[in-house]
Amino acid sequence: MLPTLFGRIQTRLFLLATVGLVVTALIVPILPGAGSAQLADRYQTGFVVLASVAVLGVVWEIIYHLLMQFRWEKDWPTLFGLITLIPEGLLLWGLLELDVVPGTAVSPPASTFWTHFLVVWVVIWLVANGPMRVPFIRWRFRGGRLV
Repeated sequence: MLPTLFGRIQTRLFLLATVGLVVTALIVPILPGAGSAQLADRYQTGFVVLASVAVLGVVWEIIYHLLMQFRWEKDWPTLFGLITLIPEGLLLWGLLELDVVPGTAVSPPASTFWTHFLVVWVVIWLVANGPMRVPFIRWRFRGGRLV
């Protein structure tokens, strides 16, 4: 069975809240371009970016769902899930540059943002298409829903 809209949203939020949190906690201290920013400020910015990805991700999933209605099989190829990082990352980077995202004192440097965003995105994509299928054997058959 193909993932449903609610299944996609649940999976995205679950992976961001588990894998994304762990990866962010591990990578923030070693991100490039942080300069003289305090570690607490870097963590705050990292977690705000992660939360922003989650909030915007719900909107993106609705857009992707509407676009998929034009496909015969109503699903994207697996690699498309990796490529979607481009529009999602560009939108979030633009919102950070416009200072629209609450919770960040200043916009993070480009190298910091893109390193964090790409590492978290690729790790989540790999987990969703690999190890996640082991503990959640029926996940795909329930439309991607975890609950």
